[in-house]
Amino acid sequence: MAECFFSLTFNQSISLPNKTVATSSSGILAITLHGLFSTIGIIENLLILGVVGFRVRRTVISIWILNLSASDLLATSSLPFFTLYMAKGNTWTLGTTFCRIYSSIFFLNMFVSGFLLAAISLDRCLVVMKPVWAQNYRNIQLVGKICILIWALAIICTIPFYVFRDTIQHPSGTIMCYYSYARFPPSGPYDLRTLCKQRKEALAFMKLVLAFLIPLLIIIFSYIVVSYHLSRRGCRRSYRFVRLVVSVVVTFILCWAPYHLFIIMEVTAPSGSSVGKFASKGMRIAATIGFLNSILNPILYVFSCPDLCRKIKHSLSAVMESVLAEDLGELTRRRSTACSSFSTRDVALQPKTYTETLSLKLGDENDGSTTNSDLH
Repeated sequence: MAECFFSLTFNQSISLPNKTVATSSSGILAITLHGLFSTIGIIENLLILGVVGFRVRRTVISIWILNLSASDLLATSSLPFFTLYMAKGNTWTLGTTFCRIYSSIFFLNMFVSGFLLAAISLDRCLVVMKPVWAQNYRNIQLVGKICILIWALAIICTIPFYVFRDTIQHPSGTIMCYYSYARFPPSGPYDLRTLCKQRKEALAFMKLVLAFLIPLLIIIFSYIVVSYHLSRRGCRRSYRFVRLVVSVVVTFILCWAPYHLFIIMEVTAPSGSSVGKFASKGMRIAATIGFLNSILNPILYVFSCPDLCRKIKHSLSAVMESVLAEDLGELTRRRSTACSSFSTRDVALQPKTYTETLSLKLGDENDGSTTNSDLH
């Protein structure tokens, strides 16, 4: 197993972990960006899930958005662990099982996002092409079943990446969370190097075709059909629609194309070539850019909707008003409690103070008389 990993990973394309990367300027910048991306993604996706899930009436669009935000929240929530990996000098310290789970979350989001974006595009295409059918059969129950099917397919596609993920101990002492293609060897005779190469290529092209090319073609085809049918009906396409279409396609390409490009370069590059080494260095940056899709999706699909933006602002203002009302109420209650306690204490202390003052005066008089008698 180790032979396969070192021959196909370290010697071919993956540069050795560097413990000083966390202290370099580029390492600090990368860690800061990952932390920033994670914070923004978690906050905005939680906000969308809260508003769309509890304050918006259930519709087909809201079901799509809820599933997309859930997938993006899952991805951005796993990003801090990758940040920790970088901060530790590119060494994995959280165990083998969590290495597989964390990596699987990244690939699960990749498949779910691609499938959901394609499904949303097809949904809009059907609404324009078959309005009568959409009015009769397009409902939240059907969309809910489609979303369950999408998650199931994405989980099935993620299983190979979970199976072949492992923690690899390097002689330098660092631990990598990466592929180990020699796991679960076939029962018959086989060549280890050929087996690992075949598995590596299969996983790379599987991601490229299922998570990128097919969804991208569906998205482009759907919006071309929508634009064509609207123009035939004489409907003027709104600027918001054109902007949304261009933004979705461009964002999807910019976020995921670099990752898949570097993956294919890594797989097809000859062993020890400069192209393979360049691909291994660029793949880390490309993976970070891929996470940006989970941050930009809510902005494109949710914040472009004026009604939903108003609901989000109303929800935030309602939350702030509730918090301020609770704080003011608590402050008022404390003040009233403090005033009542002061009043009660003053009333209780008044006789005692008078008695003490009187006794002190009498004591002073007695002391004074005693002193005078002694003097005489």
